[in-house]
Amino acid sequence: MRDTIKPSKIINDPVHGFIEVPRGTLLSLIDTPAFQRLRRIKQLGQSSMVYPGAMHTRFNHALGAMHLMRQALDVLRRKKVDISKKEYKAALIAILMHDLGHGPFSHALEHVIIPGLHHEDMSLALMQQLNRQFKGKLSLAIEMFEDTYERKFFHQLVSGQLDMDRMDYLIRDSFFTGVAEGIVGIDRIIKILNVYRDELVCEDKGIYSIEKFIQSRRLMYWQVYLHKAALSAEYIAVNILRRVRALLEDEQEVFLDDTLGFFFRNRLSPDKLDEHVMSRYLQLDDTDIEYHIKKWQFHPDPVLADLCQRFLSRKLLKVKLQNTPFEDSEVEALREKFTRKSDFSLADASYFVFSGQVSNQAYFENSKQPIMIWFKNGEIKDLASASDMGNVHALSEPVVKYYLCYPESLREE
Repeated sequence: MRDTIKPSKIINDPVHGFIEVPRGTLLSLIDTPAFQRLRRIKQLGQSSMVYPGAMHTRFNHALGAMHLMRQALDVLRRKKVDISKKEYKAALIAILMHDLGHGPFSHALEHVIIPGLHHEDMSLALMQQLNRQFKGKLSLAIEMFEDTYERKFFHQLVSGQLDMDRMDYLIRDSFFTGVAEGIVGIDRIIKILNVYRDELVCEDKGIYSIEKFIQSRRLMYWQVYLHKAALSAEYIAVNILRRVRALLEDEQEVFLDDTLGFFFRNRLSPDKLDEHVMSRYLQLDDTDIEYHIKKWQFHPDPVLADLCQRFLSRKLLKVKLQNTPFEDSEVEALREKFTRKSDFSLADASYFVFSGQVSNQAYFENSKQPIMIWFKNGEIKDLASASDMGNVHALSEPVVKYYLCYPESLREE
């Protein structure tokens, strides 16, 4: 039933091949400044410092996710799932717009630009703004995005444990990083999708493909998303902006252009995303932060200058991981050692020596939306119960690791 929406443009994607973009609202949304901004936001933040090929953008990813959504909807229609033209189009819009609210450096600076802001909230606010511009044509897509639409499987395809977002970013990130563990049988998984009582299910013949998908997510997190060097680069970027805020609070001069300055000189909160704030937000992308870091490397404040120089020259902090929290006394001892070997104060040392934790949970077994398996006899079971491999239970347990960041000069002899 693909001919119900005629394509007006074909985009050659290195991951999926030719992506058809339907004429009308979808193409017009792609052409908006809000969506075009995603060309200037890298999908993987600072992972390119580890994997040089990881320069793909949120723009690429959004188009890829829309492509997979179209494939999934076509599969469901062939299986006699009733999907109207309006629902079909709305689902494509919802997945296309799902990352609209990402700020510079993707997840790394998510709570730094506007404290407490989640990118999903900004995505929703921007979708609502676009809905007003498009005279209500995004209303159903917003319902699917918010999970207020009665047919729950649409939201599960947009934001669930087996959604088109995850399917695209796994194989896309694997392709551009060269990490083979992210290669999964996406086509196979999409072909075994079905709907039971308006909930998304997977036919039992594809259970092993689902298990491989979850295992791949776990491996990609530790090898790519939570790679030590990538984490170090992101933490340095966060500390750079922390230092700028501290200097401004101390009434010291720091170069800021009008765009970034708006977010540093005003007290903004996620519950006050008015038109003016959103307009300013849409002017921000990776290049703004990178430009300022290049300027700040010459700032008279030694902490800010050092952090910026580390970021630009890839002289990253070392990261030590372990299964238990680092003792406060160990962190404090390292900070004191750093002050003795440098000209920084003990307070300044907190920007260079610090600890925290990261976690990885490949599957959420007890969530509101577990992956459901549909057997030929009509029985429905969640994946953990249906699998004959105990590793699904294991993969549903969060793995927490504790990190300690410190300069190379403090490496133990």
